[in-house]
Formats: sequence, structure tokens, C-alpha cells
Amino acid sequence: MPAVRTIPAMSHDHLIVDGALVAGGGDAMGITDPRDGSVAHTVMAASPDQVSVAIAGARAAQGAWAALAQDERSAALEAIAAEVAERAEEIVDLVTLETGRARTRNRVYVDWTSFLLRQYAVLARHHRGRVVPSNTSGQLSLVLRMPVGVVACLIPYNYPLALLVHKAAPALATGNAIVVKGAPETTRTTLLLGEIMARHVPPGVVQVLAGGGDVGAAMVDGETDMVAFTGSTAIGRAIGVRCAEIVKPAHLELGGKDPAIVFADADLGAAAAGVVWAAFLNSGQVCTSTERVYVASSIEEQFHDLVAASTASLRVGDPFDEETQVGPLRTEAGVDRTGDHVAEAVARGARVLAGGERLDRPGFWYRPTALGGTDHSMRIMREETFGPVLPVMAFHDADEAFRLAADTPYGLGASIYTNDPRIVKHAYETLRVGTLWVNDPVVDNPAAPFGGMRASGSARELGVEGLDAFTVPRHVHWDIEGGVKPWWYDATD
Repeated sequence: MPAVRTIPAMSHDHLIVDGALVAGGGDAMGITDPRDGSVAHTVMAASPDQVSVAIAGARAAQGAWAALAQDERSAALEAIAAEVAERAEEIVDLVTLETGRARTRNRVYVDWTSFLLRQYAVLARHHRGRVVPSNTSGQLSLVLRMPVGVVACLIPYNYPLALLVHKAAPALATGNAIVVKGAPETTRTTLLLGEIMARHVPPGVVQVLAGGGDVGAAMVDGETDMVAFTGSTAIGRAIGVRCAEIVKPAHLELGGKDPAIVFADADLGAAAAGVVWAAFLNSGQVCTSTERVYVASSIEEQFHDLVAASTASLRVGDPFDEETQVGPLRTEAGVDRTGDHVAEAVARGARVLAGGERLDRPGFWYRPTALGGTDHSMRIMREETFGPVLPVMAFHDADEAFRLAADTPYGLGASIYTNDPRIVKHAYETLRVGTLWVNDPVVDNPAAPFGGMRASGSARELGVEGLDAFTVPRHVHWDIEGGVKPWWYDATD
């Protein structure tokens, strides 16, 4: 493994409250370097008073922001996008340091961030609502998409840029103010993007806090109008319950246990390469990672051989190394959970095809692992692992394959590998997931909605659906001619 690259010191440790950079007034948070487990930086969390001030400031600023012409709001998003692109190398370095993801991939995600800001700047110029037929002549009926108000955005550590802009770009474009908190592990990335956003909007429209679950809970309970959360199903469920109690909409994008089904007619080499890519992207720390694979029994051994060779060949190392494909996991807990799932599967009869162990070095490293002979008695086929593991199970016919794929409370995505259009049709008509990928896994289309069902939440991001998610419809019934209607009460008697 090449020597760990030393990165110049980066601050980005101030909160953004009412347009000002301020030091946090709460507890100190140590941010670890996933490459060696050391504390790389310390950031002060927001105090309870700062949370209240940030929310109040967002509320005070939101009305004037919503009242601006759409061209002005869209121009602000375009300016944010331009600064993100201009500072791309700085942002890439920080994201790589904080996430442990390969730097080569982070370049892609910085470009995605800038692109989405530009997309929603344009889309908001063309999408405000619709005109519907009126009851009678002389009337006009408008359905307008209005901003929700103040949106609390809670962002996870795996994609701190992309998953923030999935919420912030459409929310700001449609006239909302936002109060943002990133995961403690990637706080500085969130603060940096927040600083860039705040520079191009009026003071108060973008507020960015730091902290743990207590700060997030205060944002949920505070005078915000919506909570937009991406993260685990357990935390999302708690947020959803609390929002229901206080009658506040919750936009929840939660976990997954995405299946891949490889049918006997598939291009076997492409299918093996696809599931390896989808399982080990970002060390498996993707909500849409392929976390369980079902392969036709007639090709099982060939598939095992291809997956084992591909998994063993992955280049694991310092994410700043241009040759690295898989970096460390982000947390010690993630390594422990991955190891526990693998050990339990092996104890129940699974066979290690490649990997299967924690790397003997400081930091949060687990070797990319492929398992054969798995079944649904094992946690690794039922619970979200969120780590670099690819478990494979054989099936005997299509009915069994679809039954196994559906045997989960989650419903985020699914992948199938086949050249049979009848199988594809059956899959998209019956699998209860938000996205079905056919022969090309884990691809987001910015023009199409992303989100899940059931335990994976019900939020939709990206596309026009992602824009509408941060608005509420308002019906305007306008009788242009006016006058007394014959069905009104007769008040002349």
C-alpha cells in the first residue's frame, strides 16, 4: 500500500448562521481520518441557542427569498454551481479526506453536484404548476407549486455533497430556506458546501450547523416546516414518527438491501462485472449497493469463479492514490458490522470466495469479500450490511428468484441481468422497488426520480419529482367576472 498522502490543513470548521461564519457553541466533535483512525480535526457543534437562532433566521429570510423573481433564484443557483466547479480540486481533496472514498470517484461527484445545481436552476424556470379546466366560463383555475417554507436537511456521511444538493438545489430553487446539518464524520464537507451556497443567497436563506443526533432532533422539533433526511431506516422511522406527532411532512430516503438477479441467458462476464461494481462502489457504503445476488443454479460455479477473481483483483489502498479502487470504510462500527455479518454467514455454511477479513492496519479497512452458498437464514442476506461484501445464492427458476428478491422489508432498488424482455416486464411490474436496473446497475439519471418504498422510505429526489417534493400545491380559483351566483343564499328577502 502506498504511503498515506499528507493533505494541507483545511479549516471549514465554522457554522453559517444568518449569513455569518460563527464558531459552534456546543461540544467538541473529533473527526477521524478513516485511513488510520486518527483524529484529523475538531469542530465545535452548534449549541441549542444556535439551532434556534438558525431556524428563526431562516424563517425571517424565507419570505423575501420566495418573493424574488425566479430568474434571480435560478441565477443564484448557477453562481453556486460555478463556484463549486471553480473550487473542484479543493472540494475533492476534502471529500476524499473525510469519506475515504477514492479520489478518482470524488471528481465525478463534485461534477454531479455542480450539474444538479444548474439543472434545478433551469427546471425551476419552466415548472411552476398548471392551469386546469374551470367549472364555468369566466373563471380561471390555477394549481401553483408553492414553497414549503423552512426545510431541515439532515445529510449522511457516504455522499455528503450529492445528497445535500439533492435536497438543497430544488428546495432553494422553489423559494424555500434551508437549515442543514451533515453527519459528524463529514461535517467539514457540509460546512464548505454550505459556505459556498450562503455566499450567493441573501443572509439567512442558507443556515449550516454541526453536531450529532441532539442537534438533528432540535431541528426536527423546531419551527421548521419539513424534515428532509437521508440515512438509516431506524433513524428515519423515529423522525417519521416524531414528524407525524407534530404534523410536519417528512421527506425520508432510507436504507436498502438491494437484490441483483442473474439469469442463465445473461452475458455472464458483464453480469459478474456489474455486481462487483455495484457491491464495492464506495466500499459498499451506498444505499443502492447490490447487497445480495441470486444466480441461476446452472451458471452458479462459473459465476462464482468470475466474481471471486474480480473481487480479489480490486486495488485497495489510500484513496488519494490514483490507482485505488476501494478505500476504507468510514467508521469503526461499519467495519465491525461487516465482520459480524461475514462471520455469522460462514458459521452457517457460507463459503468465502474472496476476502473475508479485516485488513491488519490502522484505520477502518475490510477486504472486499465475496461469499457463495448463502441463504436467507443469514443476516447478510436480510440486514443492511453497508460494507464491501457480495453474498451469492443460487436459484432454480424465475419464480424462486423473484420470491427471494421480494423477501425483504426494503424497497429501494433491484438489478436484473437478462436478455429476455418477458423477464424484464415481469420484474418492473411486480418488484416493489423505486428503481429497476436492467444490465446496468446503480445508475442515477438526473431527469428521473430516485427513491424507495416501504422500509426504504417514500421520498423522491432528482427529476421534476425532486423539485415538486419541496413544494405544496395550492389551488387558486379565480372568478374573473365576479358577480352574485344563483346558488348563493338569497339575502334580498
